[in-house]
Amino acid sequence: MKFTATIFALAVAATQAFAPQLSSNAAFTVSRTALNAEVTIAMIKDLRARTGSGMMDCKRALKEADGNIDDAIENMRTSGALKAVKKSGKVASEGRIVIKTGEGSAAIVEVNCQTDFVAKDPTFRAFADSVAEGAAASMPDIAALKELFEEDRVALVAKIGENIEVRRVEYVVGEQLSTYIHGIGNIGVVVSGSGDEAVLKNMCLHVAASSPQFLTPDDVPADLVDKETKIQLEIAMNEGKPANIAEKMVAGRMRKFSGEISLMGQPFVMEPKKTVGEVLKEQKSDVTVFKRLEVGEGIVKKAEMSFADEVAAMSAGN
Repeated sequence: MKFTATIFALAVAATQAFAPQLSSNAAFTVSRTALNAEVTIAMIKDLRARTGSGMMDCKRALKEADGNIDDAIENMRTSGALKAVKKSGKVASEGRIVIKTGEGSAAIVEVNCQTDFVAKDPTFRAFADSVAEGAAASMPDIAALKELFEEDRVALVAKIGENIEVRRVEYVVGEQLSTYIHGIGNIGVVVSGSGDEAVLKNMCLHVAASSPQFLTPDDVPADLVDKETKIQLEIAMNEGKPANIAEKMVAGRMRKFSGEISLMGQPFVMEPKKTVGEVLKEQKSDVTVFKRLEVGEGIVKKAEMSFADEVAAMSAGN
């Protein structure tokens, strides 16, 4: 009887000793499951908006941080260099053009990002300004300019969450320079010339609006002229014109073609009945060099996945 009572007492004591530990482990397991279960679409969307990261990256970061958004952001920032590498594959077709002038020279720079929202961000704009200032200071080529600001670029990618690229730089040298930035930096123009300052400013506006490719008709490359001549001659022949008539028609069309793509031959936007060359001559002014950059020109944009599609893809992969 005493032996049985002793065994029973030992069993009760053992149960009481291990009960708190078992209870604690059970509570820990339940708590962790509950936190993971709280990683909702709304939280993922919030983290995505704050970091610019992809849906799956946000979901993974939230799970690793037990649903704590601030911890998730901190963890994502610590892997900033890795994020910058991942973001480098994203198409950066937005951004801004920045112009900085020095002593007798001007630098016009294109810095790109992925969205127009980031293009308006003060931090991005400050970075673009610093790149342009660096370009104006020592006039490096694009490779050297990129290298000069690579560390800052990577840090900004990690902070903003979008791919950022220093894409192009052009320089204009001259004693008299005029510049123009359209909008918030969509188009930038630098003109070097002589004469009335107001006239040169108007030339900047014309270049921004009409996008000439060359300064004068004589500057149009011969291979481009030959290619267009063949096309126009074939068009004329297909219209049933005799060869001698077709050649005369093509000669007239080519004069028009060369004029339309060169600054001096274009109708002046403020006085369309006169060419730019005629206006400059009347105003005793001249343009010797111009540069025009437009954000994203020449970049092929890829179709982006909508937020709804991202949610569907994430759900399918869950």
